[in-house]
Amino acid sequence: MQGQESSPNNQNNSDQQSLDLQNADIDAVYTELNTSPAGLTKNEASARLQKYGPNAIQEKEQSALAKFLRFFWGPIPWMIEAAALLSALIGHWPDFAIIMALLLYNAIAGFWQEHKAANALAALKASMAPKANVLRDGEYQSIDAAMVVPGDIVRIKLGQVVPADVRFTEGKSISIDQAALTGESLPVSKSIGDIGYSSSIAKRGEMTAVVIGTGHNTFFGRTAQLVAGAGQNASHSQKAVTHIGDFLIVLCLVLAVILVGTELYRDIVVAEIWHWSDIINILRTVLVLLIASIPVAMPSVITVTNALGALALSRKKAIVSRLESIEELAGVDILCSDKTGTLTKNQLCLEEPTLFSAKKNDQLILAAAIASEAGASDPIDQAIFAGLKNKEELKKYKVDEFTPFDPVSKRTEVKVQNQDGQTLYFSKGAPQAIVDLCNLSGAKADKASACVQQQASRGLRSLGVAQKANGSPWQFLGILSLEDPPRDDSKDTIQRAREHGLQVKMITGDDVAIGKEIATQVGIGTNIFAASSVFTKSQDMDHLPSTIVDTVERADGFGRVFPEHKYAIVKALQGRGHQVAMTGDGVNDAPALKQADCGIAVSGATDAARAAAAIILTSPGLSTIVDAIDEARKIFERIINYVLFRVSMTLDIMVVVVFATIMFGFSPLTPVMIVLVALLDDIPIMTIAYDNTLLPKEPVHWQMRDLLLGSSIIGLFSIAQTMGILFIGMEWLNNTNWQSWIALNKEQIQTIVFLQIVAGGHLLLFVVRSRTAFFSKPLPAFPLFIAIVGTQAFTVLMCGFGWLVPAIPWTIIGLVWLYMIIWMFFLDLVKKLLYRRLSDI
Repeated sequence: MQGQESSPNNQNNSDQQSLDLQNADIDAVYTELNTSPAGLTKNEASARLQKYGPNAIQEKEQSALAKFLRFFWGPIPWMIEAAALLSALIGHWPDFAIIMALLLYNAIAGFWQEHKAANALAALKASMAPKANVLRDGEYQSIDAAMVVPGDIVRIKLGQVVPADVRFTEGKSISIDQAALTGESLPVSKSIGDIGYSSSIAKRGEMTAVVIGTGHNTFFGRTAQLVAGAGQNASHSQKAVTHIGDFLIVLCLVLAVILVGTELYRDIVVAEIWHWSDIINILRTVLVLLIASIPVAMPSVITVTNALGALALSRKKAIVSRLESIEELAGVDILCSDKTGTLTKNQLCLEEPTLFSAKKNDQLILAAAIASEAGASDPIDQAIFAGLKNKEELKKYKVDEFTPFDPVSKRTEVKVQNQDGQTLYFSKGAPQAIVDLCNLSGAKADKASACVQQQASRGLRSLGVAQKANGSPWQFLGILSLEDPPRDDSKDTIQRAREHGLQVKMITGDDVAIGKEIATQVGIGTNIFAASSVFTKSQDMDHLPSTIVDTVERADGFGRVFPEHKYAIVKALQGRGHQVAMTGDGVNDAPALKQADCGIAVSGATDAARAAAAIILTSPGLSTIVDAIDEARKIFERIINYVLFRVSMTLDIMVVVVFATIMFGFSPLTPVMIVLVALLDDIPIMTIAYDNTLLPKEPVHWQMRDLLLGSSIIGLFSIAQTMGILFIGMEWLNNTNWQSWIALNKEQIQTIVFLQIVAGGHLLLFVVRSRTAFFSKPLPAFPLFIAIVGTQAFTVLMCGFGWLVPAIPWTIIGLVWLYMIIWMFFLDLVKKLLYRRLSDI
């Protein structure tokens, strides 16, 4: 049986016409469009082009400058910009230069990654037919497809792309491959009155058609509009960084108010002295606080970690086009998988046939092969030739006349001569058509009908085969069954996905019976719905009622889906709090791919699907996706470890700066020291992208409440650690016995605090990166360990020799390190108690 006719649930040109041009009589279509089989004149076409616009996908373009400037907007950029402005106001130009360099680096890195990501609408536009054969002024001429208008008469031949939505009006038949649009796995045979969709491809035959829809008012155009509107929300990663930025801004403002209020009280109320220099001193202190509050390198570290993770994923045959999708993939709990080519081989093969007049299987297959077109691209013909054991048998038959598949008769027919000069006829096609051809009745007719129904219930396609000698009646040889079998690894991969905490749903454009059979074989389940039975034609796909969402949640999959259905399924699941990955390969998958938290274009996908997707697979099947999820979860764990460390250290620096300034009357860190802390702590920690981590068994998410609470608790103990060494230092200044041993001044106390924060920060990372004892496995990766050891050696030399900071005695450096190691074991105990309470971190 050849491909079946299918149409989308909605009228695709309602904006242009009031009549349902998809289903109306051809004469009514001519009347509504004010056209005729003679086509349009050039003047009429020009007027319609002005009215309807070009036959192209047009979208609003955002300038590159506007895209670049977006990276300077948001909580963390605001904090960095405020620090830069304050540095300029008080003349701290070295600080200004360093802060601006970090700001520009974050913006450039983000813009470059976004620039590299493919533009889905551009790919959709590129797949439009470049030329069209149009009847203008009584003559066919080749014009740009963008110039085609409603009412045009077009001629479509083998290999050409359908330039717009059309209704076929003249010709015998044409076979159209619309798989990329509707998801059907076989070409669809069209006859007079049938609809052809823009951007589908003619695989066989030639017909004339009238254009009923162009541009956005086509099935293809509506898909492009869904793509344009899909995926507009910020990613979970972006939301998480915004939450962290908001948290730090609020804390910074509270501490700034406390600090400024205290300083003004001292100067005005207590000292009763006011000078403009006091404002400069207050601004300088606020600058220190502001710089301390900014996790300046957080966007860069996350970008670098994701970039290196993307490199690792590429080795697993998964190409990342949108970096934040790595974190999205780590949290995916529902995977919506296409069927054809993803769960199946996308290659029809013959199953066990049912014999009638044929004596053996080979005789039946040979007859079907004779009734097929040699060298054809039709997948049914290819499956028949592949199933023929001895292809030399075909050479015994000379073809006199071949009639291709006719959608009216629903069969092919061939007239041949055998080696004995005998004239024979063979035919294959829809079983019922072959039954009628052979005038089958009684028990044989009942047997054929039962066989077809049984195969249909299993999702198999049936093909009747018959033959006759010249002057003899047709003989019903038997029924061939064809199946697109599951990939060898699909069942195991589905099981692995479930072990990873993923629910897999199958989404296919094929019939429910076919989908149910494949879903059963690979272990997905049997709860497969027809999309048309769940979603109504007038349904608002962005606002589905709860009853439909409930059905979507409990379903194992859907059959006969269209682009708006796939998009709605993803949207509904996201509305219930699920993180959804969607696989696909066609134009029809592009809206859902872009809307999904992680769109995955499978191997062999169209340009539109690859452009809409965040991850592109270069090897077939789902196994690559599960491997990519493993890698993504490890990457996510590394980022979480970094965020815990970074927020804790930021809290440490902010609070210590404020309370030390209030208690002791001077800042424990200079602006230069704070910038150096950011550089020395964060630059080597970019090697966290290589760190060893345990593989989470379940999807991992940004648990912001637990993350901020956990980092705040660890931050409080880090504050206690830093304030402790500061109290010891201030006591040293006031203790003559200690000063007689080693004399220290306030500037050297600042260096001690600087050393403790830089070294203590890296030791804290070793603590938080492990969920058990910091010295247990998995141990730090060699690149991370070497980077931290090298940084600490450099910091010790800085403090010992006075590079950029006041020098302190080597003995003091040793005592500071002893102090930090003792605290490291204490912080590890705090962390283990915390993880018992906050197991979701």
